[in-house]
Amino acid sequence: MKLQSYAFKDGKEIPSLYACDGNKINPPLEFLDVPFKTKSLALLMYDPDIPESAKTSMNILVWDHWVVFNIPHDVRSIEENSVPVGTLGRNTSGTNAYTPPCPPYGTHRYFFKLYALDTMLSLPAGVSKQEVIDAMDGHILDEAELIGIYQRN
Repeated sequence: MKLQSYAFKDGKEIPSLYACDGNKINPPLEFLDVPFKTKSLALLMYDPDIPESAKTSMNILVWDHWVVFNIPHDVRSIEENSVPVGTLGRNTSGTNAYTPPCPPYGTHRYFFKLYALDTMLSLPAGVSKQEVIDAMDGHILDEAELIGIYQRN
């Protein structure tokens, strides 16, 4: 399985259009070679490069930017500036939506992880990324990753 975007290549810079310095919209994503037996997809976006002060004060290790699960098995893309078909989970900002890259300093990595699952997850909207990860245990058929980097000017 592959996860890609026409807006940026793996390991390269995410255009500011998709960040807090731009239009704050989600980038377009494309899903390729999804396994035949997939029942649903899950997409997680997170930043592991958060400041130590946030890790300590908020007791978190990563900043979750986007949590989407129960994406129908036949969906092959998420359009730019769209709400994806599926169920939205809660990000670290406390919203059920895409939160754009906005690092306080330095270059941060943003991981987009796509999971093909053999089931629909029995979870309500607004659950955390960890709750989605826990529910996916034993149901992952395949996974793909796309990493973008961003640094504010």
